[in-house]
Amino acid sequence: MLLIPAIDLKDGKCVRLRQGRMEDNTVFSDDPVAVAGRWVAAGAKRLHLVDLDGAFAGVPRNGEIIHAIREAYPDIQIQVGGGIRDEETIQGYLNAGVDYVIIGTKAVSEPHFISDIAAEFPNRIIVGLDAKDGKVAIDGWSKLSHHDVIDLAQRFENDGVEAIVYTDINRDGMMGGVNIEATARLARAIQIPVIASGGITNLADIHALRQIVADGVAGAITGRAIYEGTLDFEEARRLAETF
Repeated sequence: MLLIPAIDLKDGKCVRLRQGRMEDNTVFSDDPVAVAGRWVAAGAKRLHLVDLDGAFAGVPRNGEIIHAIREAYPDIQIQVGGGIRDEETIQGYLNAGVDYVIIGTKAVSEPHFISDIAAEFPNRIIVGLDAKDGKVAIDGWSKLSHHDVIDLAQRFENDGVEAIVYTDINRDGMMGGVNIEATARLARAIQIPVIASGGITNLADIHALRQIVADGVAGAITGRAIYEGTLDFEEARRLAETF
């Protein structure tokens, strides 16, 4: 299982939110490029970059920093989400060397968009489904849709997306543990990989996630825990990668 450090970008800084609330954020660093270097040095194979300002604005706001991280660490995989709502933005990120783009709000509000871009950019599109009580949220988690997580995931699998990033909003940033049951249920319902997100707190969560790798959980994103020190990233990465 791939353990992926998150770098959430707000106003050019590395921050973490609680349950997606922009007003409830903690600044961890004024230098996201240096933060990326910390995780690269600890053996990360992929980075999860989120343009939080972009997620709320609907257009990228921290593109320069994302490009700078790509240039500084050319050998690491990078997946980017936040404010990606059109083909031009996708093409711009891919041209800059980003490996995967994550589509969230646009996937839910205009599902046909995914079938188009999955065909145009094969093996590069990941859909982010952020859920609360089984329903998918949009617009930086500020609105709850009527869509069911599993139904949408199955549709996007048929469209040809590379993977699903599944976030339990109730758990995200709260240091309360991963929603193993919901994550496993989603992974069993589709054939493409699921990347778990939200709630990873300590090594016990990594152990728990390893138990559902066979269900189709190929990776996990960790944020607040590695910044606040309840999870040692290097130790957790080694555990996650052990079969």
